[in-house]
Amino acid sequence: MPAQSRVRGKLIKAAGPAARFAVALVILAPVILAPVILVPVALAFVAGTARAQIGSERYSSIVIEASSGNVLSSVSADDLRHPASLTKMMTLYMVFEALRDRRVTLNQNVPVSGHAAAMSPSKLGLSPGTPITVEQAILGLVTKSANDAAAALGELLGGGDEERFAQMMTLRARALGMSHTVFRNASGLPDPEQVTTARDLATLGRHLVLDFPAEYRWFSIPNFTWRGRTIFNHDRMLQTYPGADGIKTGYIDASGHNLVTSAVRGDVRLVGVVLGASTNPERDVHMAMLLDQGFEQLDVPVTTRSASPRLPSLITAANAATPAPRRAPAARWSVQVGSFATESAARQAVGQAHRVADDGDPRVESATVRGHTTWRALLTGLSQSDARQACAALGRHRMPCAPIGPDAGQMASR
Repeated sequence: MPAQSRVRGKLIKAAGPAARFAVALVILAPVILAPVILVPVALAFVAGTARAQIGSERYSSIVIEASSGNVLSSVSADDLRHPASLTKMMTLYMVFEALRDRRVTLNQNVPVSGHAAAMSPSKLGLSPGTPITVEQAILGLVTKSANDAAAALGELLGGGDEERFAQMMTLRARALGMSHTVFRNASGLPDPEQVTTARDLATLGRHLVLDFPAEYRWFSIPNFTWRGRTIFNHDRMLQTYPGADGIKTGYIDASGHNLVTSAVRGDVRLVGVVLGASTNPERDVHMAMLLDQGFEQLDVPVTTRSASPRLPSLITAANAATPAPRRAPAARWSVQVGSFATESAARQAVGQAHRVADDGDPRVESATVRGHTTWRALLTGLSQSDARQACAALGRHRMPCAPIGPDAGQMASR
């Protein structure tokens, strides 16, 4: 037996069950992924803030019928895009597989390394060694889109190596039919080589619904409590679109504002993908329009919104992150972090504010008075409590902040 093969055999025998699975997959990766690695990524990674909008060169969309996979509409559905936090859909798919195969359990502790704790926001604020279970990490991903929890889960399933886990993600994506997707991390944080397409993401969303119908209901949870703090779901479609019950939001500068939504009316379920919107409100409105058109194509009447599905009995009572009893308040508050003479200055300011506040949706708005244009930097999509917390965080960094209520003239105390 060649020396290299003997070393591989020893590695697999010495590892635990989860690690053996990870090592075995990665050993096969060069063979399976060779065609992918050799194909150059034809997508420029933009360092500056995205100027994406509906109809722009960054825009892609698709709507499919979940049971059949039939495509109801698509625009640039096979063009390469950056997934941002939609990457966490694949991370969760891998976690659900590991739970099904009993390689991990919900109450199992997830080791938090220095690498995972150092992830950029959005995050739970984990420190190295912070006690967190698989269950709590799942909740952190589906609500807060926590990058530190995603990296920790990736290391758990990847035998201690997030990069190895990303290779496993790509391998699994190929098996699911996601032929253009390459993952480089578990969170979706910026990497120029991490790419996907709207069609691939619709395929993944469909598999999450069909392969894990019980676990899929995690995506509908409105909020959960982590260390005394109520964390609300970033996905506003759960509150605004009749029949929506998941899946995931995503944003990085290079991608624009991304969304995968699944909605059901009667016995018809659709999965929609919108990539490259300029704001979250624009993205959500466009998604609603595409889903409405899809249901109309299938002669499904518009129905009133029903109650959200109950969370599966996967959540344990003891030592777990528990759903908060109250409903999420209306997320119609914003905070203004400055008014600027140029758009670029406003975008730089709101980007820095978003990193510090770790909440809200970055937005820049122009206002012209008597021929003079100024640019307002805002964090939007907040509850009143979130707005106050955001301003408190910004205040600690001596950054300006003014909460703005649903009535544009309504200002909150700090």
